[in-house]
This record gives sequence, C-alpha cells and structure tokens, in this order.
Amino acid sequence: MTDDAPFHAHIYFGEFDRSRAAQLHAAFRGLTGADALPRIGFVGRMADGPVGPHPLPQFEVHFVASERAEVVAMIQASGLCALVHPLTDDDLADHTTLAHWIGEPLELDLTVLDPPGVNQGTVRFGKADF
Repeated sequence: MTDDAPFHAHIYFGEFDRSRAAQLHAAFRGLTGADALPRIGFVGRMADGPVGPHPLPQFEVHFVASERAEVVAMIQASGLCALVHPLTDDDLADHTTLAHWIGEPLELDLTVLDPPGVNQGTVRFGKADF
C-alpha cells in the first residue's frame, strides 16, 4: 500500500456524545487546508441517523495512508467509536477484513455493500478527494 492510498474513517456518535463528535468534526474540518497536518481530503456532514452499512449516526473523514496514524490518534483521544478502512475495489473487504475498529465494533449492514469486483473504489468518491 502506498503512502497516498485512500482511506476513510467513519466516526460514530449517539445522543450523549454528539458534542464530542461535533468537536472532533470541527477539528478535522480545520485540517482540510493545504498547509494542515494531518492532511484531510474531505470531512462529511454529521449524519443524524444510519447511512449505508453504518447503524449509528456518523461522519466520514477521507485521508491518505500516510496520515493514518495521526487520524487514528485523534479519534482515539476523542473516546469515540470509529471504523477506519482503506478504499479499494472491494467494498465488502474494506468494511470487514481490511477494517480497523477503534472502540467496540458495531454490526454493519453488509447487504448494502457492493460485491467484490463491482465496487468502483475511488471513482465513486472522486480522485480529487485524495
């Protein structure tokens, strides 16, 4: 895996830790500038309900492999649960065998993921995000 390989983090929150999630969301949004480190390509909106395979409210952060350790450290410091995974052409593997959980793993709805070989990988999100 190269240093510029794309990664996602899905940071989960509930009613009682939404303010902590909002603080982390703002911190990541502050790292989207050209001079920011770690380099964050995109920070998604704070979804207030399940989205795709994700059973809880969450927001998504896009970054490259070289920034993974710093992104993981920020998430760990927040105390929130998160799923961190590469973005490959295998959506199912990305969310299961290639995934790293921070906190207690959640049961994802794997039925909504693209089967291997069908996922469009970074094409789906746009190379400009990375």
